[in-house]
Amino acid sequence: MEFWYILISLVVLLLVLVISGFRIVPQSAAWVIERLGSYRITWNDGLHWRAPFFDRIAQRILLKEQVIDFKPQPVITRDNVTMQIDTVVYFQITDPKLYAYGVNSPMLAIENLTATTLRNIIGELELDQTLTSRDLINTKMRVILDEATDPWGIKINRVEVKNILPPRDIQEAMEKQMRAERERRAVILNADGQKEAAIRIAEGEKQSQILRAEADREAQIRRAEGEAEAILKVQDATAEGLKKLNAANTTEQVLRLKAYDAFIQAANGKATKIIVPSEIQNLAGLVTSISEIAKKDNVE
Repeated sequence: MEFWYILISLVVLLLVLVISGFRIVPQSAAWVIERLGSYRITWNDGLHWRAPFFDRIAQRILLKEQVIDFKPQPVITRDNVTMQIDTVVYFQITDPKLYAYGVNSPMLAIENLTATTLRNIIGELELDQTLTSRDLINTKMRVILDEATDPWGIKINRVEVKNILPPRDIQEAMEKQMRAERERRAVILNADGQKEAAIRIAEGEKQSQILRAEADREAQIRRAEGEAEAILKVQDATAEGLKKLNAANTTEQVLRLKAYDAFIQAANGKATKIIVPSEIQNLAGLVTSISEIAKKDNVE
């Protein structure tokens, strides 16, 4: 009876050991398995089983992209300016085995490598270049770090210079320079505005003078057209009158009377000198004689 208890206990213990050997690896993770201290296999996501007492989980490695924000590092530029620069590194583990056995303390190794690389790059640049060449610094650091960490099973996806902190006196000098630059731009904008206003005023005056000249020219043209039209109408009326006189078989005495009427109308005008034809002079004498005879008849 005791034998059966022992046998059942051993079977239960064996089942417990077998069941306890099953493990589930989550998504975006990898487990490095060692057997008796040596690397055996890398488990990816899913269900796996390890031999009790022989296999052990050496490392649980996250395969997602990770971010490390390093503390500011003191660096010296080529023109001997000391500043503080902190960086952010985006990396991803691509080979769990190399990551587990390639280097001791991978994060510390990346931090030291980043600081060294940053000092080397900044040491080749002057202060102004450092402040305006972030993209160049990021690109160089990513290439160098990616190449250096490749044997560790790490892929450097991106490196960003987060902050660049020059010394306080340099910051004050830069602020003064920026203030002077803003004032210079304000003066230039003000001068450009005044220039533009003067140009627009001159253009307006020019356009106004052109419009006035065109209006005067148009008025003169219309006056000339009116005078020409009046002269044409007078000529047409005179020609029409002559036609009617010719059609009525006008005698010479009637023509002389018409000429006399025209002479009277001319005398009533604004002319200061009038040349009287001899026929009109004779006609005037005749009219005077007729007037005197008429007066004598009235007296008698």
